[in-house]
Amino acid sequence: MNANNRLSFIILSLAAISSISAYAKNDIKDNDFNPVNTGVTTLSITPDARGSGMGNLGAATDPDINSQFWNPAKYAFAYSNGGAAISYTPWLRKIVNDIFLADLTGYWKLGSGDNQALSASFRYFSLGEVTVGESTTGATVQTINPYEFALDLGYSRKLSEKFSMGVVLRYILSDLAYDDSYSGESNTAANAFSVDLSGYYVTYPMVGRNECQFSWGFDISNIGTKVSYDHGTNYAFLPTNLRLGTQFMFPLADYNTLSIGLDLNKLLVPTRPRERDYDMDSIEGQTEYEEALEKWETMSPITGIFKSFSDAPGGFSEELKEINVSFGGEYAYNQQFFARMGYNYENQSKGGRSYFTFGAGFALNVVRLDASYMLATAQSSPLDQTLRFTLSFDMDGIQDLFGKRKR
Repeated sequence: MNANNRLSFIILSLAAISSISAYAKNDIKDNDFNPVNTGVTTLSITPDARGSGMGNLGAATDPDINSQFWNPAKYAFAYSNGGAAISYTPWLRKIVNDIFLADLTGYWKLGSGDNQALSASFRYFSLGEVTVGESTTGATVQTINPYEFALDLGYSRKLSEKFSMGVVLRYILSDLAYDDSYSGESNTAANAFSVDLSGYYVTYPMVGRNECQFSWGFDISNIGTKVSYDHGTNYAFLPTNLRLGTQFMFPLADYNTLSIGLDLNKLLVPTRPRERDYDMDSIEGQTEYEEALEKWETMSPITGIFKSFSDAPGGFSEELKEINVSFGGEYAYNQQFFARMGYNYENQSKGGRSYFTFGAGFALNVVRLDASYMLATAQSSPLDQTLRFTLSFDMDGIQDLFGKRKR
């Protein structure tokens, strides 16, 4: 495989495994298959086992250490003064064994008012070792280790007893770069900066004689610059995403609670014009397509956010198809044992990533271990049987263990 084909394979693989199921296209008409394409697609992959075990939801679930990905505004309502977690996901493990996502996340409450928090995370996605190009004798030209990472810092604050907001600043690097002395082709690492904006509301209504918890939240993630892998000749949008969610938690009996949640996701990225939507047999149609393509290529990310609500070729009905739905629940016993399940739905024309998820967790005063398992509805899906693991550490528990916590 020559260098150009090999790099194309890498980029297409990133798109297929992160946001577009290449297998879905075989099940629907070509005219209906129109996914939204972005760069640095790995930013959309769920890093932690708790959220993934509930069908990939977390905009309004009760705060935990991994809220940085779902809704960092929740940290202001966190029960503990701080915590850290590490998550690991072997990606496409049915096909390869050296692709993985690792994530390190933590937060710390500030001041004595318990109403603000700092948070940070580092996520690293590795595509393993890739051989790029071959000489005429069959010898390896170059071996590369393509990867993507994101480093971010967040701040959240309560604006009232029931509502908080958060902001996250993120630096992104996507390094698929290589230089091929035979073909003269070269690619550069893509850099980007982005911002997340989020909000979280929680209240405790009485249902009968039981105090329940109702919450809703939103998170607009990856509002930022475009990325380019070819020295600025072509640019791709970041996977800017709008997440809206709600959750209702109620007690079943002493020490037993059940939470049910719903998340809606939509990529705030403009749809790339397609030739088949224009009359390419006429000069007028070709001109219209070229103008639309140039407008899309030069569109700013902010303009693209607003454009994304009304630019689907199929009109409003296709815009609705771009909404990804996650539904799930969590059973907790004494906040020590957890069982989870959920379902994620994505329309076939937008990628077809639909699957059931299952998860479990066990917590002590200091440490908590969570795991999740994905069961794809399509047998041919490369995401089937995906596992995730998260190990969390509670700072209050550690301080209590060593008797250093301030009472």
